[in-house]
Amino acid sequence: MSSLKVGVLSGGRSGEHEVSRNSARSIIAHLDQERYTVTDVVIGRDGVWSVDGTPTSFGQALGVLAEQTVVLPAMHGPYGEDGTVQAMLEHLGVTYVGNGVLASAAGMDKEFTKKLLAADGLRVAPGVVLRRGSVLPEFRLPVFVKPARAGSSLGVSRVTRAEDLAAAVDLAFASDDKVLVEPEIAGREIDVAVLEFPDGRIEAGPPLEIRVTGDGFFDYSAKYAAGATFDIPARLDPATTALLQDTAIRAFRALDCRGLLRVDFFLPPSGEPVLNEVNTFPGFTAASQFPQIWAAAGIPFPQLLDIIIGTALGASRDSLV
Repeated sequence: MSSLKVGVLSGGRSGEHEVSRNSARSIIAHLDQERYTVTDVVIGRDGVWSVDGTPTSFGQALGVLAEQTVVLPAMHGPYGEDGTVQAMLEHLGVTYVGNGVLASAAGMDKEFTKKLLAADGLRVAPGVVLRRGSVLPEFRLPVFVKPARAGSSLGVSRVTRAEDLAAAVDLAFASDDKVLVEPEIAGREIDVAVLEFPDGRIEAGPPLEIRVTGDGFFDYSAKYAAGATFDIPARLDPATTALLQDTAIRAFRALDCRGLLRVDFFLPPSGEPVLNEVNTFPGFTAASQFPQIWAAAGIPFPQLLDIIIGTALGASRDSLV
C-alpha cells in the first residue's frame, strides 16, 4: 500500500511560534507511520523556512508543499491561523486540513467573530473596540483587556482598579493595533470541540470545564505552564450539555468553518451560555483541550488525525491508503 504524503506546517513569526512547534511535534509523533509519509516544514521566527530540519528558500519550501497529498497547517496566531497561510495554500492548489481563508480570518479577529455570530442570533460576550489614539472611556470594573487578533491569551489582563486600565491597554497594544475591553462575566468556563467527519457529519464533543487554581484566570501561563485543570465531561445537566453543543455547531456553521473548531463559553449561574471566542486551529498536543475532548469521546489522537485528514481529502477513513 502506498502512503499519503502529509506536510505538517508549523512555526511562524507570531508569539505562538513554540506553541505551534509543540503541536506539530505531537501531530508527527501520533501520525500512523505506515499510513503517512510525513514532511516537517517549519517557518522560523525570522521568516526562514526549513524542510525536515534543513534550511531552504521560500520557493523551494513552496515546491515541497505543492508535492504533498495534504498539508496540515499546525499554525497558531497571526501569520498562520489568520487566513494568510490558508490563502497561500489555496494559491498552490494544495489540499489542506482545517478552516479556509474566510473562517480563519474571521475567527482570528475577535471583533468580527462577535459580529458574525451575533448576526446569526448567538449570544456573545459584549465588548468595546479600541484602536491606537482612541479616547479611553470609563468602564465598570472588573474588565478583561485583550488584543483583538492574538491567540493563547497573549497580552490579556484582568483589571480590577481604574488606575491599572491604561497599562493593561498598552500591554494589549504591544501585541495588536486593535484591542477589546470586555466586562467580566461571572460563571464557569466551558470549551466545546466541534469536529467534521469525512462523511459530512458535524458533531460536538463532551463539554470541557476549565478550573484555574487560586485567584488567576486562564491566561498564557495557565494554559502552557501550570495552574489549570480540565474536567471532561463537565459536570452539567443533559439539557445544558445539549445547549452548549448545539450552540457550538451553530457557531461552526455561522463562520463557514470546515474540519474543526473549538468554541469557548462562559456559563453564568443562571441564564443561557455566553459565547466568548473561537479557535479555528486549537492546540494539538496530547495535553491540549481539543484532543483531550475527543479522547474522552472515544477517539484517540491518531484516529482524530485520520479524521481531520480524511475530511480535508473528502474521503472515508478506509480509503486513506
